[in-house]
Amino acid sequence: MPRADITRELVACLLEEQFPHWAGLPIEPVDHDGWDNTTFRLGVDKSVRLPSAEIYSAQVDKEHRWLPVLAPQLPLAVPKPLARGVPGCGFPRPWSVYHWLPGAPASVDRVDDLGEFARTLADFLTALYRVDAGGGPAAGVHNFWRGGPLETYDRQTRRSVTAIAGDVDEAAALELWEAALRSSWERPAVWVHGDLSASNLLVADGRLTAVIDFGTAGVGDPACDLAIAWTFFTGGERAVFRERIALDADTWARGRGWTLWKAAITYDETLRTDPGAAREAGIRFGWRQAARDVLADVIADHRLYG
Repeated sequence: MPRADITRELVACLLEEQFPHWAGLPIEPVDHDGWDNTTFRLGVDKSVRLPSAEIYSAQVDKEHRWLPVLAPQLPLAVPKPLARGVPGCGFPRPWSVYHWLPGAPASVDRVDDLGEFARTLADFLTALYRVDAGGGPAAGVHNFWRGGPLETYDRQTRRSVTAIAGDVDEAAALELWEAALRSSWERPAVWVHGDLSASNLLVADGRLTAVIDFGTAGVGDPACDLAIAWTFFTGGERAVFRERIALDADTWARGRGWTLWKAAITYDETLRTDPGAAREAGIRFGWRQAARDVLADVIADHRLYG
């Protein structure tokens, strides 16, 4: 089913068929929708999420299985699954009803104190990494290898860096990438969020209050969660985040690698498909700055710390 066909009418049909006690509640698209799922607000205190493609379907069962385990052990609110739907009304995939979490996606103008925001996020991640990861889903196709080895994206990263060499320092980018590949996570696997962008961080009353969208969660190397240090934080708050989360230099090197991969493929793809939008590539993910600027920032960070 094309993404455009996931409509309020479809949600109403699914609710009528499978959860009639919620049928008739107002259904409204959310202001800031994601890519993996199409989300609607249901009434006052619920939301409905429907995977936008088959490749995202495995995330439904994962969130229903693990979010209730993670939630009591975390210092911020996370989504609470209320019901799991099945295919119906022409929609071919499982889907979910969740408790609605108040707040708006993080942005600089919504946060009262970026340093405090950085500390709060670091504390959340530290708590997540302490949760027993036994039996949790290892990095794989279900979460696009978040928490897995960077080598998974070696060919794609090198190709994209070469393609955008006219706009970034190719030699410096590849030096950063090689440094990232030289180490791996040798300790026990930990839970990772896997898609820690500002669009998945909710702010209320100027403070970070919730972390959403655990579709790419899994267990493995926490380096993938460090990309937020360059996609949202800058010098001062990045330093606060780095100190507070207390991960070793090799993990930060791999974090730069994950950031390079994502920013390079984002910029490369945009240059090929919509050159006019390349300057803003990355902003749609909730990034504070465009992909080209993220690349320059992470390369500068490698020169400082690498």
